[in-house]
Amino acid sequence: MNPNYWNDQNSPVHPISAPDFIPAKLLRELQLHRLQRLVEYTYERVSLFRARCDERGVKPHHVRTLKDIALLPCFSKADLRDTYPFGLFAAPMKDIVRFHASSGTTGKPIVVGYTPNDLLLWSEAVQRCLAACGLGAGDILQNAYGYGLFTGGLGLHQGATDLGLAVVPVSGGNTDRQIMLMRDFGVTAISCTPSYFLHLIEAAQQQGVDMKKLPLKVGVFGAEPWTDEMRSRIEAEAAIEAFDIYGLTEICGPGVGIECRHHCGLHILEDHFYPEIVDPDTLEPRPDGEEGELIFTTLTKQAMPMIRYRTRDLSVIDTEPCACGRQIRRIRRIKARTDDMLIIRGVNVFPSQIEAGLLALSAALPHYAIIVSRVDNLDQLEVQVEIPREKFSDRVGEIERLRAQIAESIHRIINVAVKVTLVEPNTLPRSEGKAKRVTDLRPK
Repeated sequence: MNPNYWNDQNSPVHPISAPDFIPAKLLRELQLHRLQRLVEYTYERVSLFRARCDERGVKPHHVRTLKDIALLPCFSKADLRDTYPFGLFAAPMKDIVRFHASSGTTGKPIVVGYTPNDLLLWSEAVQRCLAACGLGAGDILQNAYGYGLFTGGLGLHQGATDLGLAVVPVSGGNTDRQIMLMRDFGVTAISCTPSYFLHLIEAAQQQGVDMKKLPLKVGVFGAEPWTDEMRSRIEAEAAIEAFDIYGLTEICGPGVGIECRHHCGLHILEDHFYPEIVDPDTLEPRPDGEEGELIFTTLTKQAMPMIRYRTRDLSVIDTEPCACGRQIRRIRRIKARTDDMLIIRGVNVFPSQIEAGLLALSAALPHYAIIVSRVDNLDQLEVQVEIPREKFSDRVGEIERLRAQIAESIHRIINVAVKVTLVEPNTLPRSEGKAKRVTDLRPK
């Protein structure tokens, strides 16, 4: 089978999106072909992968079906740090044309490399994602993801440019300038973290700019977990359609998956990025429809192929047909990561659960901070949350009633008592990139 058979200019869908619609049987054949080729390629060129396969008694010829992927070893972020900077590269340095790295603030960053073909495939992935959002030539995209080593800025930029969008490469920060450009350029789409867009909405209101009256129609948000409650706030306050885009530095960057306009999960571009769900403790595969840790295999990457990479993201693979007609499978939106989980008095708590409890009440603003401490050997959970200025009242009873409502709303979800501290608007720090929600003060 010709892997490029979908490049048919007479296709009823945009040629760049055609792989999303190929019949499932043909997609599985393509995935197996690419997986077998990938395993041979990586076994020959990456010593750590070869050593781990040999420990298991696994050779490339043992991969005869897609299910045989479970025979292969898993890899994690620790493996990239332990082999820093280039120990997992499969391509020679003469073929590497770009580096990116994680935005981690401690220790060595996660470094990834790209060949020219990797960059072409990355652009294709981003184009397919943006096309799924209804964007194309004639749209103006304000890209407020950070440029530089972070994959978000340049990754979205190149794909949007190749799709025919006019890109405003504003990068992150400088909020006043962001609002000015959005208004003056007639921007129709914006890409950034959802928490930063909430900050832009707030800043625009302070300047007397009504986002609902701007040409802005689409937001492409990612790089941090966010809830349906936050989506509702964003769409209501800016009158836009908000899309969740998914990606990881280790896999390629943005473009691994995207919501379509039916917003019933993220379609994974699985002709390039093969998804699995495994038990996060045993790494045993779980069937489609069951929750577990999401892992990916990059079927087409040359510079640094990743085989069974553990994302730490918790999700479910959904095989139900989508009304959009795409045959590629969907995952449920990422609302939690195993490494974001807090254990409070023996109970597993995720920041996204606290966010859902907060935003279930219209009185709470979508700006909050979580502080975990330990007093007399007992874990304490405090949530600081902004509320509108008009909600502050001279009557102590009104404030106490609101505080109790928020605490009860959170408690219903996490089943842990929480101290709620109400603060005035603009009290908590704003993030221009990924929001830092949790401060854990407990002794290590």
